[in-house]
Amino acid sequence: MKQYLLTIYQPDEGTPPDNLDEIMRDLQALNDEMRAAGAWVFAAGLHAPSTATVLRAEGGDVLVTDGPYIESKEHIGGFTVIQAGDLDEALYWGKKMAAVLTLPVEVRPVADY
Repeated sequence: MKQYLLTIYQPDEGTPPDNLDEIMRDLQALNDEMRAAGAWVFAAGLHAPSTATVLRAEGGDVLVTDGPYIESKEHIGGFTVIQAGDLDEALYWGKKMAAVLTLPVEVRPVADY
């Protein structure tokens, strides 16, 4: 089976929704459903982009800077790695996740090297 990354995009500004507890409960139920189906591999939420440290190789040295590498109106708030038989199956899980979170979810195959 191929692995897919389900990336969750969050807006940089705004307040958490009033029903965040419900959303997190529904996300846990979806994770349990994916585990039962043998699709779930790994998931994690991420701290705010302001906690990031960027390492960039330049001329034989590595430059270290605080904060996100790019400025945007959204950031990666979390991710899930799943295994699926094909893209259609991965999109099935991605659609369910987007519906639960009411946030954009990007589905991308993990490269096989």
